[in-house]
Amino acid sequence: ITMTSWIFQMTVMVLSTFISSSHSKRDKVLYCSACKAILDELNYSISQVDPKKTINVGSFRLNPDGTITDKKVPFARSETHLSELLDGVCNSMSDYAPYVDPDTQHRQYRRFAPRSSGSSEDFPDFKNFQFDGPEASNNLKFACETLVEELEDDIISLLGQDEQNVHEELCYRGHCSDQWLDGLFLKLY
Repeated sequence: ITMTSWIFQMTVMVLSTFISSSHSKRDKVLYCSACKAILDELNYSISQVDPKKTINVGSFRLNPDGTITDKKVPFARSETHLSELLDGVCNSMSDYAPYVDPDTQHRQYRRFAPRSSGSSEDFPDFKNFQFDGPEASNNLKFACETLVEELEDDIISLLGQDEQNVHEELCYRGHCSDQWLDGLFLKLY
């Protein structure tokens, strides 16, 4: 083995070890909360679109008979709209903060800021939030961006089909697996 190939192999080995160890040491609360926040924000944005609004999709090629094959789909769950929403979804992570449930002491990030179209009743009880400064929301935003990059195709596919179990499919079977098992255990007993 030449010195160059040995150095290349060692570099690849070190990088793969670093990447796999950094992936496994993710803060479960942070990434689980980011996953749930992404889906909550996307679902809210989808609900704000007029359900009658449609978009043309298709090849836009001429068929042999001179017609164009295209079809209209609801805009709210179109790939175009979902991609646009995903591009900006992580900007709303500054509206979230760590929250400790007073009964269970379960820690997660929750939305503390009311939605622009919400009423004054949307304000949560702030005493259980932990406002740790901008670092907490920056961490959540970074986790959000990481998950959007990793799960973009799955998110678009599941939300585009109006799948009912999106949280379970994307969050509880992956980033929130401990909570999913706890919830399943509580349902069984």
